Amino acid sequence: MKRDYYEVLEVNRNASEAELKKAYRKLAFQYHPDRNPGDKEAEERFKELSEAYEVLSDSQKRAAYDQFGHAGVSGNGGGGFAGGFDSSGFGNFGDIFNDLFGEVFGGGGAGRRAGGRVGEDLRYSLEIGFEEAVFGTQARIKVPRQEICTECGGSGTEPGSKPDVCPTCHGRGQVRFQQGFFSINQTCPTCHGEGSINSHPCRNCNGSGRVTGEKTISVKIPPGVETGTRLKLRGEGSAGIKGGPHGDLYVIINVKSHPIFTREGNDIICRVPIGFPQAALGAEIEVPTLEGRRSITVEPGTQSGHLIQLRGKGVPFLNGYGRGDQIVQLVVETPTNLTSRQRELLSELSCEIGADCQPQHKSFFAKVKELFD
Repeated sequence: MKRDYYEVLEVNRNASEAELKKAYRKLAFQYHPDRNPGDKEAEERFKELSEAYEVLSDSQKRAAYDQFGHAGVSGNGGGGFAGGFDSSGFGNFGDIFNDLFGEVFGGGGAGRRAGGRVGEDLRYSLEIGFEEAVFGTQARIKVPRQEICTECGGSGTEPGSKPDVCPTCHGRGQVRFQQGFFSINQTCPTCHGEGSINSHPCRNCNGSGRVTGEKTISVKIPPGVETGTRLKLRGEGSAGIKGGPHGDLYVIINVKSHPIFTREGNDIICRVPIGFPQAALGAEIEVPTLEGRRSITVEPGTQSGHLIQLRGKGVPFLNGYGRGDQIVQLVVETPTNLTSRQRELLSELSCEIGADCQPQHKSFFAKVKELFD
C-alpha cells in the first residue's frame, strides 16, 4: 500500500506550494542516490518523494488526490515511477527537477547550441580643450577594434565550404551523461556547444570570423563635460562573434588646463591683478570671460582677494539647464623695483595715511594689544 503523499513529504494537508517545495528539496537531498550509493532503501525513498512531489506540486493533480486519493491520480503521474528513472517521461517533473537541482547536479533544460556572442566593450581616452568642454564640440576619433571578416562574413569558415556536423553530439551542442538515476545534459566537449566543427577555417581571419581594423567615429561632446566624464556609444565596440552584436565604446574625457581660467564645479574662477591705486581709489577695468571681455567696477578701498560674481558666465550644467557663474578674484599687487622718486612719494603717502584709513590694520593690532597687554 502506498503511503499518503503528505506523510511522505512530512507536511500537513494545508501546506503551501512554497512549503511543499522546501520539504521536497530537503528530503530529496537527504535521500538522493548519488549521496547514498548502493543504498536500495534510500533509492526507494527518493522515488517515493519524487512521486509525491510530482503530484502535489500540480494544482489539478493535487485536487484530484485530495478528493479521491491515489485512485484519483493513478495513470496521471502517480505510480509512474515503477520503471527506470528518466525525468523526461513524467509530465512536468523535468522542469521541477531542473528548478530544484539544476545547479547542484549539472542539470538543465533541453540542449541549446551556443549562439552569437556580443563583442568586447572598448575604452578610448579623448583630450579636449577647456572651451570645448564648456561649450561642447564634435570630435572625430579613430578606434582600433575587431571588425567582421569580409571574406567569410563572420562565419569563420572558408568561402565555399560549410562546417561539419559534430561527430560527438551530432549537431545538438550537448551530450547526455548518466549520473546515478539521472540523465544529465552537458555542453559537448568537442564542439563546445556549437554543434559543428569548422574543418575549413577562413584563411583571412584564421577561423575567428573577425579581423583587426580601425573605424573613424564622430563623437558629440555635450556642453559641461569635465575630466572623467564617460560617454557611451552603443554598438561602436568590437564586432560580435558568430553573428552576435557589437559591443559598446566608452569615451573618457580629459580636459586640458587653461592659462587663465580654472573650474570649480560649474563655476569659472579668474584671478585678476589690479594696482594699489586702482584698489584704493576705485576704477573701471576689463576682465576676460569665456565669451570675450567684460567691464567691471572696482569699488574704492577694495581689498586683495575680493570676489566679484558674474552670473551665468560659467559652465553649462551637463544634461541640464542653466549655467554656473564666473568668479573674478581681485588681487592687489605690491609694486616692486621702485625708483628713488617713487620711494619718496610712497614714504610721504605712508606718513599721510593714518590708522583711520587702514581699518583692518587698526583692528588687528588692537586685538594683539588686548591679547598680550
